[in-house]
Amino acid sequence: MFIKKQWVQTKKNKYLKVSILKIKLKKSKSIRPKTPRRLVERKDQPPKARSDRWILRLYVAGQTYKSVTAFNNLKLICEEQLKGKYRIEVIDLLKNPQLARHNQILAVPTLVRKLPTPVRNIIGDLSNTERVLVGLDLIARGKLSVTL
Repeated sequence: MFIKKQWVQTKKNKYLKVSILKIKLKKSKSIRPKTPRRLVERKDQPPKARSDRWILRLYVAGQTYKSVTAFNNLKLICEEQLKGKYRIEVIDLLKNPQLARHNQILAVPTLVRKLPTPVRNIIGDLSNTERVLVGLDLIARGKLSVTL
C-alpha cells in the first residue's frame, strides 16, 4: 500500500489530493539478501597464528618509573613474540585525561589490545612475562606455570 500525494489547483483554491494506491507485490522466495557466512576462528590456535596485525595501546600517566618499565617490557615481548607485526600506541593521560573516561581506564599503566579482537586489558608494569603472554593470548592458559 502506497500513498500518493498530488497538488491540485482549481480556479479558486489550491489543495492537496491524497490517494492510497493498492499494489500487489509478487511473492519472492527470499526476501532478505544473502549474507556471507561468518569466518569461524579456530579455538585451538592462539591469535598469534590467526592475525597478521597487532594494535596495542599503552595508557600511561607521564614519564613515571612504572610507565617506562611497562613500555620497555612491552617492547621486549613484542620483539620476541610478534616480530614486527605490531604497532604500539603510547597514550599519556596527563595530556589527554578525557581518554581515560572514554576508554574506561581505571589504573595506569594499562595495556589494551585493540587488534586482534576481542579487546583485552592488562594492568601493571608488564614485568611478569608469562601473565602478559596469557593476557595477550600468545600462549594458552594451561601452559602457564604458577609461581608463588
